[in-house]
Amino acid sequence: MKHIDTTNMCGHLHRKLFAPDGEYRTIREQIETDPTLMAVVRSRQLHIYRNGKKVLVLAGKSAPQIIREDKLTELL
Repeated sequence: MKHIDTTNMCGHLHRKLFAPDGEYRTIREQIETDPTLMAVVRSRQLHIYRNGKKVLVLAGKSAPQIIREDKLTELL
């Protein structure tokens, strides 16, 4: 299981990821279990990569930014 580094993460995004009823809880679970996914915090947002290619950017207050169609984006 991978650990998502929450240093410098937006508080709103942190709640959406880690709260039991958070909007992005299922995405966090996928990141932690899928070895092809990697998540990096940049500019207080969570950038998600699959096999080295950016797929999705999650921010706290604004809408998620879909970079590429992926099975992960279907969870939104």
